[in-house]
Parts: sequence; C-alpha cells; structure tokens
Amino acid sequence: MKQSEIPTRERIVLAAAKLFYSEGIRAVSVDAVAEKAGVTKRTLYYHFESKDDLVAAYLAARDQPNLVLYQRWFAETEGNAADKVRGIFRNLERVARKPSWKGCSFLRTAAELANMPGHPAMKTGAAHKKRVEEWLRTEFETAGAASAAPQLARQVILLLDGSFAVALLHRDPAYMEAAGDAAHALVSAAVSGK
Repeated sequence: MKQSEIPTRERIVLAAAKLFYSEGIRAVSVDAVAEKAGVTKRTLYYHFESKDDLVAAYLAARDQPNLVLYQRWFAETEGNAADKVRGIFRNLERVARKPSWKGCSFLRTAAELANMPGHPAMKTGAAHKKRVEEWLRTEFETAGAASAAPQLARQVILLLDGSFAVALLHRDPAYMEAAGDAAHALVSAAVSGK
C-alpha cells in the first residue's frame, strides 16, 4: 500500500512509531513526525490534540500486535506451559539480536516520562503490561496452576521486563535466555506442585 493510500491519522502514528522507537520520545519533535508522515503540522494537530496524545496513540497501536505476537510464540512452541513461556523469551532473544532492536517501547517510554505518572502514555503502557499479565494468568490457570496463577504471571512479567532492561543495557540478548530459563523453572514448579 502506498503511503498516500494510508489514512492520515494512521500515517501519522506509523511515522511517530518509527521515529519514537528509533530516537526516543523527547528527541523527536512534532515537526519531524509531520515531515515523516508527509503532512503539515496543522494536519497533525487536527488529528492529535498534543504530542502527548500522539505518544499515547503510538503505544496504543503497539498494544494488540505485541500481545498477539506473545500469544503466537506461546502457541507455536511445543511442550507444556513452562516450555511455551520459555519460547516467548527465546523469540525475544532472537528479535533482540537485530541491530534495529531498541528494547520495549512501553518501558522506554515509561523511563522517559517517569516524572509524569498521569501522562496518557504511562496509562497506556500500564494497561498493556496488565493485559499481558492477565493473559499469562489465564494460561497458567489452564495449565493447572490456578492457585499460583496470579503470582506466577506477575513473576514472569518481572522476568520479561527485567530481561528487556538488562539486555538493552548490556546489549546482550543472552539475558533473555537466562530469564526464560528462570521462567521455565518457576512455571514447572507451579504446575507440578498443583
């Protein structure tokens, strides 16, 4: 699809996503987003009340695709729930080896906006992380670890987010493999101890 065939609002969000992910929220101006989207600044502000709204829309656009990707990796990995969880980490490790990988967009945005807890993007990021946690909880309940599922989902989220942070800090995706092994052990213990 040609850029001119993409609806204007979507084109602006796509341009913002490329720039925000590669350069950071604060480093990218509204002018740069408008230029990349091929629109005027006035058109951008017609679709988004502020840069804050644009940042929230950027993260909202990543919410479902990220969750669907985790769900696909989980489903495609053979084995039990512990194996499938480790499969998510292994796929993340593979993605993190790409030169264009710059970590989790939700966590990077939260770091940039840490002094603004009420920012719409902070709320969007928190909602995304909760959706992933709830999905994991449901999977763990299905696997037979109903009583442990809420705590287990929270622990796996901590391992996911921790591996994103440390792999980015050290530029070493092997941390994701180590986190995946830890998640596998936690899930195995919870499911076998039901």
